[in-house]
Amino acid sequence: MDLDKYKDLLNDIKKYVTQNLPLSELENDELQAEIEKIVQDKTSEQYLTIETKIKIAQEIFSSIRGFGPLDAILADDSITEIMINGPDKIFIEKSGKLSRLDMKFESQRKLEDIIQRIVGLAGREVNQANPIVDTRLPDGSRVNVVLPPIALCGPTMTIRKFSKSPMTIEKLIEYGSITEEIAEKLELLVRAKYNIFICGGTGSGKTTFLNALSNFIPKDERIITIEDAAELQIVGVDNLVSLETRKANSTGSGEITMRDLIKASLRMRPERIVVGEVRGGEALDMLQAMNTGHDGSLSTGHANSTQDMLSRLETMVLQGAEGLPLEAIRQQIASALDIIIHLSRMRDYSRKTVEITEVLGYENGMIKLNPLYVFEEDTEKSTAEKVVGSLVRKNELIKYDKLRAAGIFREI
Repeated sequence: MDLDKYKDLLNDIKKYVTQNLPLSELENDELQAEIEKIVQDKTSEQYLTIETKIKIAQEIFSSIRGFGPLDAILADDSITEIMINGPDKIFIEKSGKLSRLDMKFESQRKLEDIIQRIVGLAGREVNQANPIVDTRLPDGSRVNVVLPPIALCGPTMTIRKFSKSPMTIEKLIEYGSITEEIAEKLELLVRAKYNIFICGGTGSGKTTFLNALSNFIPKDERIITIEDAAELQIVGVDNLVSLETRKANSTGSGEITMRDLIKASLRMRPERIVVGEVRGGEALDMLQAMNTGHDGSLSTGHANSTQDMLSRLETMVLQGAEGLPLEAIRQQIASALDIIIHLSRMRDYSRKTVEITEVLGYENGMIKLNPLYVFEEDTEKSTAEKVVGSLVRKNELIKYDKLRAAGIFREI
């Protein structure tokens, strides 16, 4: 069956289903069974393979109760990101490379309906008065939506797919992001409650790395996670509280910010606070939490280098406390952070740890850093398509106080 005949048949059966079935009264399983029966009846006089009939039934069900063309894309585990630029343009990321799919939504209205369904599942709302929203799918995949008139090409949606299995350090070693030796040392630092900050550019794997590190936290500790859209996968911890921000409703009330959640978490007797990503004034509250006995905290932020992350943190703190002297901000950062891990997405689309740095303190108006490991590319083995290199030891760890306090006497 050619594509045009397939589409005509699909549309005819879908029209019959929507006009003849009491959609609002049927549960999903009942609707699926009814659609399959109708497909069987409508195609009895022409030869179609079983696979084609199943595909027609699934597409009709997806268009009514599911997410339309998105269902098939979301089911493909090899796709890591989905970008929808209006109803006619769907792009995906697979193995680090972007490509355009030869599929589209029925109409802009249909795409808007699917967006409303996705946003509604997480109890959020998006409309012309509030055209930008961050939310998530039931499986935890991160979703960003921008509606017209802000998005000129039509409703725009970006989905960062959620891994079905939690990221582990073993997987990072397998992918070549870090070595087994460095992983063992990071585990000791997490267990000893060093405050660790992970930074990197967009798509460098910050949340993935944070997920892996968080699974080094002892399972008997109380952990509070704070995120814009919940996507951390901490497993094996019973005493875990996950908090998520909330946008203001259409009347402008009900907003719950990262700052609100960090302040609330301090009254929840946390042993660890894990902040998914700091972007603004909440950086001040996070640093104050780290400085007031909540050691072992983990967080991430966008930056192109370790030094750049420190500058961005200074700017973020100023957003939360305008007028605070720069010297006081730097002292706060220097005393709060112990380790900064910088990640990068290389030219071959691989994600690598490029620097692990110890924060020594504040001296002569500057935050003093001690690079422990730095990624060095092997220029003889690397090519334009493949980056080959390794993390090279630069200096010894200087601040051993938390390791010793935790009863860990190994050298790092």
